[in-house]
Amino acid sequence: MLFVGTNRSSFAVCSGGVEAVSARGAMPSGFPRTLQGERLPVMAALLHPFTRPAPHDPRTIVRAEGVRVWDSNGKEYIDGLGSLWYCQVGYGRTEIIDAIAEQMLTMSTYNVFAPFSSAIAEQAAQRIVDVSPFDDPRVFLCCSGSESIDTAMKIARLVPQLKGEHGRQIIVTRTRGYHGVNMGGTSAQGIAPNRENWGDLLPHIAEIDPDDIESAARLFAESGDRIAAVICEPVQGAGGVFTPEPDYLRRLRELCTAHGALLIFDEVICGFGRTGSWFASQTYDVRPDLITFAKGVTSGYQPVGGVIIDRPVCDVLESDDSFLLRHGYTYSGHPAGAAAVIANIDLIEADGLVERATTVGDRLSAGLHALAGDGALAGVRGVGAIWAAKLAEGTDLTRTVAVRDHMLESGVVARPIGDSIAFCPPLIMSDTDVDRMVDTLAEGIQANPL
Repeated sequence: MLFVGTNRSSFAVCSGGVEAVSARGAMPSGFPRTLQGERLPVMAALLHPFTRPAPHDPRTIVRAEGVRVWDSNGKEYIDGLGSLWYCQVGYGRTEIIDAIAEQMLTMSTYNVFAPFSSAIAEQAAQRIVDVSPFDDPRVFLCCSGSESIDTAMKIARLVPQLKGEHGRQIIVTRTRGYHGVNMGGTSAQGIAPNRENWGDLLPHIAEIDPDDIESAARLFAESGDRIAAVICEPVQGAGGVFTPEPDYLRRLRELCTAHGALLIFDEVICGFGRTGSWFASQTYDVRPDLITFAKGVTSGYQPVGGVIIDRPVCDVLESDDSFLLRHGYTYSGHPAGAAAVIANIDLIEADGLVERATTVGDRLSAGLHALAGDGALAGVRGVGAIWAAKLAEGTDLTRTVAVRDHMLESGVVARPIGDSIAFCPPLIMSDTDVDRMVDTLAEGIQANPL
């Protein structure tokens, strides 16, 4: 069954702006202040993302170091979310900061549209290739996960057009999937509230069950010759940290291969060590055709995203010397971003952070499972260093946010999603800080009984 625009059924998964404010309708804290202590006007100019536009008093973060951040009132927090699912190496790493500064002094900016390129952008692409699961791929660079997703969706529809398969346009997405906020990613949202109120979205989008592979099999049986690609987070992050059912990804790969469709892994959250491998496709031993990335590629030190394109797809794009790829962004391959990519990947390798993701995750998982064993949690989900704690059955978002707010007051940052609290800490986090996150969660649950 096909769905067009926003007119498709889906159960709602709370995410985005709904989780970004407190149960009282405002983030609890004092007015924001400058580093010099001067009070700033609340909501004077900045329209915050995924936040109610009505006036509110945010917690204004003014400093970050290691796994900690500080607000304008001097309060210290352990960052259990890596800012927004992205800071693998922690804050204040001079190796990355110095690399960016040096590059800016050499060449601050220039484009890579034909007939130009830059050595630093080429080097960044090669470093990404070096750690990717592909043989001889190419890398398209942009500035965000949302741009990465729209790029991958356009490539997925472009390839069959170049092959003469003009009816192959359907993009398949999974319920609960989050794929950014540009027009393509919004259309492919598996989180229903994020699709609402934008008017008509893109056509030829189909949604399948996120756990039952037979849902995908039925769709392919009905429309396999019209499916361009399936887009899939190996681990669904913003939808609640859901790992795939056993064999789901492998069978999805088989369905795509059998029907001539591409498989896109959205690894904007999973990529660059988060799951205990460089990419979740390696963790689950399933090879897609395209991998989208952002976040962890620079640990957030510069806004960079992109798509890793496997060789068979590259062969199609390269097959006609006269073909012009009419897609790109002003800041694709930006020198400062490229420098951050190289320094960040080098740092992840030097510090052994891909392996450390498993160490951090094992400690966090053990603590959360202990809470579940004591009856404080209804379930635990995750892999590597991305985890979610499901609160007691019957918990609504109001209670989840209240637990989060209690954790904030106790100096720990986590993310409320539906009936769960999500964690995605920097991969340098110590056992002591992991234990404190778990203890603070337990205190928040106890302070907010069902």
